[in-house]
Amino acid sequence: MNLKYMQTEDKDFVLEIDPHVNARQYENRVHDKTGYIIWEGSQRAGLMHYSVLWDRLPFLNLIYVKEAYRNKGIGAEAMKFWEADMRDQGYQMVLISTQVDEDAQHFYRKAGYAECGALLLNGTPLKQAMEMFMRKVL
Repeated sequence: MNLKYMQTEDKDFVLEIDPHVNARQYENRVHDKTGYIIWEGSQRAGLMHYSVLWDRLPFLNLIYVKEAYRNKGIGAEAMKFWEADMRDQGYQMVLISTQVDEDAQHFYRKAGYAECGALLLNGTPLKQAMEMFMRKVL
C-alpha cells in the first residue's frame, strides 16, 4: 500500500467515487495537497481527503477503499500514513466523523479514536442519521 497526493490525472477516479466534489473542488485538493490516492501496486485502491478546521484541527472528510481491497489492512495503513503526515505538519490531534448507523465507527475505535461529540441535522434539507465525531491525539 502506498499513498500519494492526488494529481490531475486522478480526477476521473476521484469524481467517480466522491459525489460531494466537483471539478473545481478537486483542483483545490490537488493544489492544496489535501487529497491522497491509495495505491496497491499499480492500481488505485481508494482515496482520502481532509480539511483543516480552525487552521489547527485536521478533519478527515473521506476515506474510501474499493471493495476488492477491503479487509486487507489497507484502510488502517492509510489512516496511519495520514496521521503521521498530520503529525509531521505539526498538528497535535485529528478528527473524523461517521454516522451512528455505519459500521465505520468500529474501524475508527480500533484505530484509537474516541467519541467527542455529535451533530443532528433533523428538520434540515441534510437530514441523516446522527453524525458522531471522533478524535485522536497524535
